[in-house]
Amino acid sequence: MYDIVVTIIGWTGVAAYIIAYAMLSLGWVRADKINYHALNAVGGVCLVIFSYAAADTPNLFVNFIWILIAGFSITRILKMRR
Repeated sequence: MYDIVVTIIGWTGVAAYIIAYAMLSLGWVRADKINYHALNAVGGVCLVIFSYAAADTPNLFVNFIWILIAGFSITRILKMRR
């Protein structure tokens, strides 16, 4: 059961990344909006969980960095709104 849950989490992360990129590419969302970066952060969190469970250190690292970038972007957008 653990493997199934981790796999579902991993595929959810993949879907979040693909949806975010597709929406950006199609012009449905802009890179200066929180929803784009939030979707990337969700994808990153899911893939960090999956990578940790799979002991896949390179993917764990790159997805952790992806989360940091999304977090910094969200923070910047929120500061600009004030």
